[in-house]
Amino acid sequence: MATLYLVRHAQASFGAADYDQLSALGQRQSLRLGQHFASKGVRFDAVVSGTLNRHTQTLQGISQGLGAPLVATPWPGLNEYDGHAVIAAIQPHPPPPADTAEPYKHHFRLLRQGLLQWMLGRSQPAGLPSWADFRQGAVDALRHVQDSGAQNILLVSSGGPIACAVGHVLATPPEATVELNMRLRNTSVTEFVVTPKYLALQTYNTLPHLNSVEFDSWITHA
Repeated sequence: MATLYLVRHAQASFGAADYDQLSALGQRQSLRLGQHFASKGVRFDAVVSGTLNRHTQTLQGISQGLGAPLVATPWPGLNEYDGHAVIAAIQPHPPPPADTAEPYKHHFRLLRQGLLQWMLGRSQPAGLPSWADFRQGAVDALRHVQDSGAQNILLVSSGGPIACAVGHVLATPPEATVELNMRLRNTSVTEFVVTPKYLALQTYNTLPHLNSVEFDSWITHA
């Protein structure tokens, strides 16, 4: 049996003009995860990654912490949806900038609602595929992993595709898939047991590399 490690990207630049860049904390998170893998003797014989900057930068940090170069197979199907487009599909007028606590909460309330409507086929965000096609990108990545014959596989992506992968394996309804997406933390690790015939969820949304008091302030969601 093989093990697939699905890693959500490190903290990006939420609220900035360009979200798709790791923050200074995000860089430390990814480096720390690589150091954790090194301390446990984990080595990867296959790597698959989305192609967004935050995916590439997270992989670079993991590689640096691991002390070993990681060359990924690029997989655009692991790229995240456009959250602004998801919200705009159900609320034409843009919400206020999420730069304080209440607008931040409001943003994610709208995102939850928009994701559910998209999943149910009741809205179609501009510039995005149908939900079924978006979800298929993650499912195809899982099939690629199953067919690879690799024993330890690292997959770096975002909350949406990882939630799709978990939802596919557990056959979750749309409402549960939304919550899986919303709860994923930056650099969290979700593990699957992999065989050519099946996938089984082993762990979900864990932070073994931040599991001490000194790293409490490093735990982030966006």
